[in-house]
Order: sequence, then C-alpha cells, then structure tokens
Amino acid sequence: MRVILTGTDQYDLGGAIADAGHDLTRVDIGNRDALEAASITTADVYVLTELRQATSIPVAKELHPEVTVLAYDDDSLPDFASGQADLVLDPALFDPEDVAAELDARNDHSS
Repeated sequence: MRVILTGTDQYDLGGAIADAGHDLTRVDIGNRDALEAASITTADVYVLTELRQATSIPVAKELHPEVTVLAYDDDSLPDFASGQADLVLDPALFDPEDVAAELDARNDHSS
C-alpha cells in the first residue's frame, strides 16, 4: 500500500506505517506541488498528522478523488475538511501501531 504522510508526525505514525510494510512517502507541507511530487495520484492513503494543514485534504482529493484520507492529531479537523476525511483518529485513543494495523485491514478488504 502506498501512503503519503504530511505533517510533523509527533506520535511517529509514519514509523508504524513503515514497520507494517507499507510504502511511505513523507511530505513536510501538503501543498499541490509537494503532493504532485510525492505522486499523490498513485497513493492509496493520504495521512495528515498536523491538522492546521487541513487545506491539503481538498488538494489531495482534487488530485486523486479515490485516495483514502486519514487525519491523526490531537486538534479538531475544521468543518470544511471533515467531509472529505475518511478516518479521523485521536492519538489519545489510537496507538500508531493500531492505526497501521487498521490500514492493513482496510487493504485486505479492498483486495
């Protein structure tokens, strides 16, 4: 599974995703140029770990409407982006390893 992760990733969700065997690309700022350079059009999942960059969600969906969007942060997702996110998870409730396992489970169901 191809995963693009944007944000500071203070809980090391990216590490758990990589440890689970997924192809992980990290992007510091989720703007159009960075997402295109990371090949968002071939990604299975777009992970946002810094919700103040929520404007990147509509950009990712515009570039690749079928990408699954996962928001993982302590902050609240703004209303304008919440309708485009497939999963919004709070790190206080979901450990990075559990989130990576959920990606595996979603991948197994889509095969």
